Amino acid sequence: MSTRLIVFDLDGTLIDSRRDLTDSANAVLVAYGADPLSEAVIGRMVGEGAATLIARAFAASEREQPPDALDRFLAIYDQRLLRHTHPYPKMPEVLAELQTRARLAVLTNKPLRATRRILAGLDLARYFSDDDVVGGDGPFPRKPNPAGLRHLIASAATTADATVLVGDSLIDWRTAQNGGVTLCLARYGFGAEGFPVDQLIDGEMIVDQPDGLRGVL
Repeated sequence: MSTRLIVFDLDGTLIDSRRDLTDSANAVLVAYGADPLSEAVIGRMVGEGAATLIARAFAASEREQPPDALDRFLAIYDQRLLRHTHPYPKMPEVLAELQTRARLAVLTNKPLRATRRILAGLDLARYFSDDDVVGGDGPFPRKPNPAGLRHLIASAATTADATVLVGDSLIDWRTAQNGGVTLCLARYGFGAEGFPVDQLIDGEMIVDQPDGLRGVL
């Protein structure tokens, strides 16, 4: 019997990082004379990496993106990673229980160094071995490319059929489809707004609160 593997997205799935991401993006916008954007707007831009987030923020502000805007954002966000960011309610307890049933991993488009700092700072690193955390700046293309997901599956010596990807966004859904694994949609996450739930197929799952993961997984 194959080892069961549960792969988690980070932002909007394990952690609520929307305020720190919003404050950092807005600091860059304001520095270049643009008006700040709301948390709801910024939240919908998250999921495909910092470069895409900043490009979308400047596009929404109808401003041309300065050449150093991305580097400025990364420097600002690096100082705010854990200012307001926190695990979703009951997430540590959920992970502790799921860890008794399956191998746990993280697949995110956030840079690996920042991912590790957040997991350690929020005391979530204990649930994931170093080899089971894949960031967006490593040797694998970012999601929705399934290479990182396939690496985690191979590392766990398991199969796609025995793997579930938990995520809150269209990017996670496409990653699951591309990797041939089952999706569990974290509808509580800030990336789930506007998700076409009616297009989910049989076998794909939805949870509205982190605690719901105990039942479906």
